[in-house]
Amino acid sequence: MMKSVFASGLLCCLGLFAFCHAAIGQSARPVPVIFDSDMGPDYDDVGAIAILHAFADSGKVKILATMASTKYDGVAAVFNVFNTYFNRPTLPIGVPKGEALTLRDWQHWSDTVIANYPHHIRHNDEVADAVALYRQLLATQPDTSVTIITVGFFTNLANLLHSGADRYSALTGEELVRKKVKQLVSMAGSFPSGKEFNVEKDAAASQWVFERWPSPILFSGFEIGRKIKTGLPLVQNKAISKSPVKDVFRISLPLAKEDSAGRMSWDETAVLVAVNGYAPSYTLHRGTMTVSPDGRNAWQDGAGSHAYIVEKLSPDVMQDQINRMMMHQPAGSKNEAPNTIKKF
Repeated sequence: MMKSVFASGLLCCLGLFAFCHAAIGQSARPVPVIFDSDMGPDYDDVGAIAILHAFADSGKVKILATMASTKYDGVAAVFNVFNTYFNRPTLPIGVPKGEALTLRDWQHWSDTVIANYPHHIRHNDEVADAVALYRQLLATQPDTSVTIITVGFFTNLANLLHSGADRYSALTGEELVRKKVKQLVSMAGSFPSGKEFNVEKDAAASQWVFERWPSPILFSGFEIGRKIKTGLPLVQNKAISKSPVKDVFRISLPLAKEDSAGRMSWDETAVLVAVNGYAPSYTLHRGTMTVSPDGRNAWQDGAGSHAYIVEKLSPDVMQDQINRMMMHQPAGSKNEAPNTIKKF
C-alpha cells in the first residue's frame, strides 16, 4: 500500500514538474510558436498579435505561422496587415478551408486596416489550408519543441487531431501533436466552471480537443482577462502614428461604454504566460477541463494534463505589462526610437 502511494505521489510530482517546466517555456533559444486566432469579432486578438511580434523582435519567440480559426472574407488579409507592419510579410498564414465559423468584428476595424495598411495577401484562397500548414510545420520541428497559442475557436486543432498521414508526415494528427508539441496555451473557458465564447462557439471541436489533446494544456480563463483593461495608453500616445494596432483600439474603444477604462484583455494574457511563464503573477490549478455539448465547461481536480492560472498578484501588474508591450514599434518604424528593442 505504502509503495503504491509513494509511486502515485512520485508520478504526480513528476507530472507537476513536467507541466511547470512546459508552462514556463524558458530556454536560451527562441520559443517556436504557432498562433491561432479568430482575429475578431473582439479586438483583444490584435493586442495579442502585437505582443507576440514584440516577443519575436526581442528574440524570445520564433513565430512559425499565424492561423485563422474563422474564415470570414479577408481574415487572411488582416493577418497579413499585422505581420507586414511588424516586418514579417512572408510569415505563413493558414485559414480553414472546410466547415468553419465566419464571425468577424462588428466595429469594422478589420475593413479599416485592410484599406489603410500595406499587405500583399488579398483573399483567403491565396493562403494554405490551416490543417495542412499545421502538419507541414510540425513535421519539420524538433520533438516536443512547439508551443501553440490559441485565442479563438478550436476548429483547426480538432481537425488537426482528426487528420491522417499525408505528404508531410506518416503520423496521424494526434501522433504528430504528441511528438512535436510542447504545450498548448489557450484563452478559453471560465473557471472553475462557466460558458465562454471561444469554447462555446464550436463546442464539438472544443470537446474533441480537450478530451484528446496529448500534450499539456494551460488555460487563461475568462475571469483573468476580465479584470485587465488595456489600450488607452496606446491610443493616447501621440508619438505613435500610422499604426494598425493603435487604429484598432482607437476605433473600437469608444464604441462600448464598458471599454471606457480600456478593453478587457483575455487574449493578451495567453501570449504572456505562454512565453514568459505564469509566475509571479499567477499560480496553477491542475486537473482536467471537460466540455458539455452546449459548450459549457467544468473542471475536475486531480493530476491531469490541464491547468488553469489563478490570480496571485494584482491585475495591475499584468495590465501595465500589456499596455507597454502593445506600444512596441517594429524596427525601422518612424515611431521607433533608435536602439530601443526591449527584452520583454
